[in-house]
Amino acid sequence: MIRFQQFSLMRGTKPLFEKAEATLNPGEKIGLVGPNGAGKTSLFALLMGELHVDGGDIDFPSAWRISHVAQETPALERPAIEYAIDGDTHLRALEAELAELEAREQDAAAGMRIAELHTALADAGIYTVKSRAEQLLLGLGFSMDQMQRNVSTFSGGWRMRLNLAQALMCPSDLLLLDEPTNHLDLDAILWLEDWLKRYSGTLIVISHDRDFLDGIANVILHIDDGKLKRYAGNYSAFERQRAEQMTLMQSMIEKQAKRRAHLQSYISRFQYKATKARQAQSRIKALEKMEELAPLRAAAEFSFEFFEPESSPNPLLVMNGLTAGYTDRDANGDIVSTTPIVKDIQFALQTGERIGLLGVNGAGKSTFIKTVAAGLEPLSGKFTTGKGLKIGYFAQHQVEMLRNEESPLWHLMKIAPDTREQELRNFLGSFNFHGEMATSPVAPFSGGEKARLALALIVWERPNLLLLDEPTNHLDLDMREALTEALAQYEGTLLLVSHDRHLLRATTDRFYIVSEGKLKEFDGDLDDYRDWLFKIHLEKNSVHHNDAPADLQARQAIDRKEQKRLEAEERQRLSALKKPLEKRLNWLENEIGKLNDKKSAIDSQLTDPAIYEQANKDKLKKLLADQVECTKVLGALEEEWLEKQDELENLLSS
Repeated sequence: MIRFQQFSLMRGTKPLFEKAEATLNPGEKIGLVGPNGAGKTSLFALLMGELHVDGGDIDFPSAWRISHVAQETPALERPAIEYAIDGDTHLRALEAELAELEAREQDAAAGMRIAELHTALADAGIYTVKSRAEQLLLGLGFSMDQMQRNVSTFSGGWRMRLNLAQALMCPSDLLLLDEPTNHLDLDAILWLEDWLKRYSGTLIVISHDRDFLDGIANVILHIDDGKLKRYAGNYSAFERQRAEQMTLMQSMIEKQAKRRAHLQSYISRFQYKATKARQAQSRIKALEKMEELAPLRAAAEFSFEFFEPESSPNPLLVMNGLTAGYTDRDANGDIVSTTPIVKDIQFALQTGERIGLLGVNGAGKSTFIKTVAAGLEPLSGKFTTGKGLKIGYFAQHQVEMLRNEESPLWHLMKIAPDTREQELRNFLGSFNFHGEMATSPVAPFSGGEKARLALALIVWERPNLLLLDEPTNHLDLDMREALTEALAQYEGTLLLVSHDRHLLRATTDRFYIVSEGKLKEFDGDLDDYRDWLFKIHLEKNSVHHNDAPADLQARQAIDRKEQKRLEAEERQRLSALKKPLEKRLNWLENEIGKLNDKKSAIDSQLTDPAIYEQANKDKLKKLLADQVECTKVLGALEEEWLEKQDELENLLSS
């Protein structure tokens, strides 16, 4: 159990947390949410002991093993699979001690210790560790060949996947994941979601992917104004509860405002009237003591919209027998070799179509998008574009091409030199680049702010075809929702690659898939795609296993034994968590039943005309009081029953 007890934390002169409190139970899967800068990453640093509270306490079992994703990856000359296994530090420590003992002259004590280490290594899973590492890396998008490559040969995004693999390899009681989906494609996200559902420890995850949080979280911990607030259920349930609370808070604020106005009116009328001075003074004190309800701090709703395209050809483009790929040229510009990625493309894009592009990592989605955007020259085939085609292309390199030393206003003036500065400032303001921010250098901007600027520049151009390749990277939940709403209302044509399922569902009408070097229409939705991905994953595993049948049979036998043990542990964990909930639900149901019987009896007595006679005045008063109390208690018990039932359902579905 993790207890946050009246803890406070300062970052410089800024208070991040002030007397915050919350309790997290073992085995819960917690989504940590809050606006950027609220303190989510700092909370992780506190749990890992990298920061210390300025007041209060954070308490959890000292024996808990904590796993988290490292933010740096050294350029090691070490195979990726060995690097992933390094995440199991306990196993590696046992291996190192065994190697050291076996390398020196041995006596009876050393022999005894070697025997103990062999037993300890078996208990630590030495015979399944390679298989487990392979499963992790396959799930995260690595091929069997890539697993043997040195860490130094991978790009930054792939190294972050290796760090994630290390964190998942580490046996842990508490797993901390900070934006784990940022460097993953949709296929890897779906695999990770499935893996985390089966994780038996306590999970705390920071994510801006609402579908990911909906899939794994059964508790949401919200950071708001330096406080922690716990909500039962997934992210969608949190949004509903939060909206209800804000509606209630608005009502309370309005009620308080009326009360304050009433007191102020009395004070204004009678403050200087001798006969009423004492009463006026008492109301002044009441007004001063009246608790100021915190003003509603609904996250500032950020929204924008794409301009209506000035014109749209139909069709916008046609590809006949086209091959997309890469060309290597020598110093003179002559072609040395070509690498085809997607072959024999037959594709036409009509005005108003909204297409999501699917496919596993490395299949060629980005290659196809770049070819459509004219960033890559087709290797063969025919590519025809409609007259008046105007493309708005967003990819990660668009963000990287921003001039760090220049301002948002400078970037916009470069593409709109004849437009009045005030008009440009107003436009940038609609993307939350207000005042000095519009004229400040881009360099210190966050990844999300740079992505927002790149989007603003595309919107200004009024494209009739939007090509978006992973547009939600670095965007927070509010900005993602704003982009989703803007794209849903966009009147042009859309071709989208994204790992954000909420964005894909809300903005596209149909899907195409890039698979095995081909582009074809996908007959199904995202749930069908998920099933297809897991089928492909199983087939890959079976192909790999056939390469070494003897070794496979031994591994499979061990894996089945390990799986049974894990399933038994999971059943025990669920049983331990279910029992108190089921016990409380039974008690609540009994109490609700008793109260309903009592209330029915009261209601029946109140239907008797005799009860309203003068002689029964006292009895009537008591019945009415009992009815009010009964209704109040019944409402509270029913509300608790609903909360406990939700907790139980979330537990059983996790």
